[in-house]
Amino acid sequence: MPSKTAILQPVFALVAWTICVLLLLSFRRFKEARAARVASKDGAHAGSAPTTFTATLANRNYINLLESPVLFYIACLTAFVCDVGSGRMLAFAWLYVGLRVLHSLIHVTYNRVAYRFPVFAASIAILVLLWISLALRVFYGGGAT
Repeated sequence: MPSKTAILQPVFALVAWTICVLLLLSFRRFKEARAARVASKDGAHAGSAPTTFTATLANRNYINLLESPVLFYIACLTAFVCDVGSGRMLAFAWLYVGLRVLHSLIHVTYNRVAYRFPVFAASIAILVLLWISLALRVFYGGGAT
């Protein structure tokens, strides 16, 4: 049986991945400024600054990693506090992280929506299952372990 803190491992993994994407974004922006494709002062207005496509992709993906994953973090922290973060919940959490990493890799590389969207949709479906499992465990003491 996993330890009580096992549910926090996928949380730390997704935080680490988010930091990796932030570093990628920073690298791409500095590379642009160094190549004089954009002026460094243009970075003061992040959303409207002229930028290359690759930096825009990294920026958009970083923003994505700060949107719906908030629900993931809350679910995992709730599971930790209530001591119900094992079994299926832990599997759903790791699957969610894996799908978010895959989504990011597609997004910041070749960015084909036909491949990216199904991965994103699957991650949302897993997030919903994670919340259903959490609700069953918290309110009914079992169900979808």
